[in-house]
Amino acid sequence: MLAFHRTGRHIRWVPITTRPDATMTDAPPNPSLARWNERFAGDDYLFGTAPNAFLVSQQSLLKPGQRALAVADGEGRNGTWLAAQGLQVLAIDASPVGLTKARRLAAERGVELETRVVDIETFDWTADSWDVIAAIFIQFAGPPLRARIFAGMRQALAPGGHLILQGYRPEQLDYGTGGPPYAENMYTEEMLREAFADLEIAHLEAHDSEIHEGRGHDGMSALIDLVARKP
Repeated sequence: MLAFHRTGRHIRWVPITTRPDATMTDAPPNPSLARWNERFAGDDYLFGTAPNAFLVSQQSLLKPGQRALAVADGEGRNGTWLAAQGLQVLAIDASPVGLTKARRLAAERGVELETRVVDIETFDWTADSWDVIAAIFIQFAGPPLRARIFAGMRQALAPGGHLILQGYRPEQLDYGTGGPPYAENMYTEEMLREAFADLEIAHLEAHDSEIHEGRGHDGMSALIDLVARKP
């Protein structure tokens, strides 16, 4: 998880961590986490309440009763939508404030959503646990942490399970409409093919498209989409 500060059309990201069992009352003091929590503290939703459009486009892959993990789900827009499709969803994030709003959103929509405050660096990627993993704009991670997250997601997918991922390409730095201003955190087709070579890649596409996801992602964006299945 990262705290961020917007300067003009760009965002400065600051890494934060918290214990897996941390709550708003027992988390150790962390100024960066406090700033991120402050971003989530308003009544509005930083990235909106609508699910990510690419995730929605993969609805045909989803079946009621499947186990789904929403990685770095923040205020819960994607986890809540997955739960509305009948999936059993765990939404994880470092921000307890964000996940409080995720639970509120789920309650408003009449769905059950499990949430857990975690440090993604120490998250337990238990093997063969999830039928669906949604990893939507998780580009707070630089290359070393990204490699561990990708390995964890590969491990945690159950056989036949799907990874649904969307992120930014390096060209996003020219748009400045969302995401961290670090080229090394961005994805390329070659990178994703290599990272998920042991999965069956069903869809991999780079494209420039306009997105409007609250204040956090707003405008023309350099995107890359991936759907991969574990054999």
